[in-house]
Amino acid sequence: MVSGVIHFALLLALALIPVSPKKKNESLVIDAPPAEQIEQIEELPEEKIELRLDEVMADERSEVVQVLQNVVDPTDAPAVSVDVEAAPVSVELSDFGEETAPKSDLLAMVGAATGSGLSGRGAAMRGQMVAMLGGTDASEAAVAAALKWFAEHQNLDGSWSFDHRTGPCQGRCPNAGSLHDCRTGATAMALLPFLGAGQTHKEGTYKETVRRGLYFLTSQMRIKNEGGRQAGDLAQGGGTMYSHGLAAIVLCEAYAMTQDRTLLGPAQLSLNHIVYAQDPIGGGWRYAPRQPGDTSVVGWQLMALKSGHMAYLAVPPATVQGAIKFLDSVQADGGAKYGYTGPGQGPGTTAVGLLCRMYLGWKQDHPALKRGVEFLSQRGPSPNNMYYNYYATQVMRQYCGEPGSPGHDMWEKWNTKMRDQLVSTQEKNGHAKGSWFFAGEHGSERGGRVYATSMATMILEVYYRHMPIYGKQATTDDFPL
Repeated sequence: MVSGVIHFALLLALALIPVSPKKKNESLVIDAPPAEQIEQIEELPEEKIELRLDEVMADERSEVVQVLQNVVDPTDAPAVSVDVEAAPVSVELSDFGEETAPKSDLLAMVGAATGSGLSGRGAAMRGQMVAMLGGTDASEAAVAAALKWFAEHQNLDGSWSFDHRTGPCQGRCPNAGSLHDCRTGATAMALLPFLGAGQTHKEGTYKETVRRGLYFLTSQMRIKNEGGRQAGDLAQGGGTMYSHGLAAIVLCEAYAMTQDRTLLGPAQLSLNHIVYAQDPIGGGWRYAPRQPGDTSVVGWQLMALKSGHMAYLAVPPATVQGAIKFLDSVQADGGAKYGYTGPGQGPGTTAVGLLCRMYLGWKQDHPALKRGVEFLSQRGPSPNNMYYNYYATQVMRQYCGEPGSPGHDMWEKWNTKMRDQLVSTQEKNGHAKGSWFFAGEHGSERGGRVYATSMATMILEVYYRHMPIYGKQATTDDFPL
């Protein structure tokens, strides 16, 4: 009896001792190889950074979604720091992805060769678009050969370099670029043709190639607070805002095409950096953030914003209005022609300006747009200036590429010359087979064979890379104004 009383008293005493509840895990889980080992890894790990929404209390979930959209004050945002050599910035929206990025039909087939956004890249529509808009078996074979060349020149860490000799090539291809320290820009330019052909990290012959490239890009993102919100900077070396704009296009397109929620955070952060980097006075972009703009850099940033908008990412209307203000400041002939940093009529800058105007809402019957298209048509494609050809071909295809469009004969004349010229000048033999190089062009000299091949391939993908701006579904893709 005495023993029982003693044991009962001990149990009662233990029951009264307070026990602290287990602390809730609210941290970002980061699992990445050391920086010095990344170059030696052939099979890169799957994305590891995961935001555990299933472990967050219900009343905190709305705040997490706001952080990912980067619309909260900096005092509310969690401290996230990703170094240049760190693992990819990937965010898993396990419960709230549909609220942040509504499921789209970007790759769905809508009617007969009609659709919106990036739907032309889907297998169901690509063949129709090629046949309808003037592509050939030879042009598609050239695209396939170019993708093979890119895959064979990818570095072990998933990147590409404008000096392509430093990787698996081992100097077997001539004409390396002089930009040695801009791997984000080179990687973006290599990935864009894959995405343009419908190849993603989820499906396609080159899904592992694309996955490793995306891994590299996200691993290079530098997260910082800019203007009261989190942003991700991908500029590198001599590429500056050029490389960032190109990388942002890649992240936004890859996210739009796959709805892979691990890309949502990096894609939105890349857009936030573009928003911050805009010149607050003139509305343009240049090499460094907030510098007075030039038309060339503006073109890449605006295309990134457009890709992000099509992916349901946040693009502030004020940023779009600023871009319009910049274009107004460099236009000539009432908007038919464009200069570099002021009013002018250079063919390259005019092509950039006109395409931007199309994406910013100019209608097909705009008088200045019509005059600008006629100006480009009279000049025709260039034998070696792929920068001009890239933008001008998109302008011509969007304005008069559709059968029945006003001036469709201008597109047929342009396309025949541009298409056949690229097919005939592509390397046919040796380790350089599938690539291009154009002597005498500034871009090719700095970016080498990687730059030239990227631009040429995207020109040959013009039939399906983007659906018609003036198509039936195009209004759903209009920028917010």
